[in-house]
Amino acid sequence: MGDRANVIVVREDSTHELYRTGWAVGIDLDLLEGPAAVLAMLPGLRQDGWWLDDVMAQGGVLLDLGRKLLLFFAWEGPSTELRHRSAMFELIRASWPGWEVRWLYDGAAELREHLGLDPEYVRCRDSGLAVAPFLAPEDEDLAWPDPDGVVVTVSAGSCHVASGVFDHPVREGLSLLERLATAPEHGVCRLHTNAGIHLDPERRRLGWWSLCSSPQAYQVPELWPGWTVEFWQDGWERHARACNRFSPAPFDPGEEARAAVLAQARERRATRARDRAPSWRP
Repeated sequence: MGDRANVIVVREDSTHELYRTGWAVGIDLDLLEGPAAVLAMLPGLRQDGWWLDDVMAQGGVLLDLGRKLLLFFAWEGPSTELRHRSAMFELIRASWPGWEVRWLYDGAAELREHLGLDPEYVRCRDSGLAVAPFLAPEDEDLAWPDPDGVVVTVSAGSCHVASGVFDHPVREGLSLLERLATAPEHGVCRLHTNAGIHLDPERRRLGWWSLCSSPQAYQVPELWPGWTVEFWQDGWERHARACNRFSPAPFDPGEEARAAVLAQARERRATRARDRAPSWRP
């Protein structure tokens, strides 16, 4: 199964068209080419009402031509990386002048909600939870500059890092507390992770964030009965302020980050030109 994405175009008369791409990784880089280029990629990808669901949709884009509104999400790409996210949004907005650009935290369901359609159509409530293992500080998965990791801090005490290629650990609910008892200790996390949780068991409060989309993101409080749950969206800084155990290594979110994103975009265009094929072929 390849990575795929839903793409929706809302016309000025409020009718919409559904498309499916055969590529989701790097779909945020495609947006740097602007609305006309994105629309030009769509012919031949039209769908007749069959939506990729929460599990199958690894990315999604909605272009509302009447409102000049761009909605999107992805599981991978510069927009999901702490070092590059702000630069990515800055560059996309520059390529879509006059458009409002927003990230979707609840993935395909939020795309459908924008259209006034039932979000349950894309829910996979019976698919089971993919529990993320906790990783030791020396784990090779954490050696990359932008690791797929979830930093989990507890009050002013412990710090742990879970793999980010599974479901966000916040979706485990109260059972997460039991697993933390045997999770490897990291002391202070200085990694550029793309998700996190801060827990205060004594006050029964938690805050969580993610740079990726997370199915049922706004229903997380239901999984933590008796707790006060705050969704910080992509606000990793709030996590860093809430404790002294998460302090990402300094990075340049400006010129250096923009240059890195543009280099990836050039490489993507060059690869597409070599292949002489649309990047979104199903």
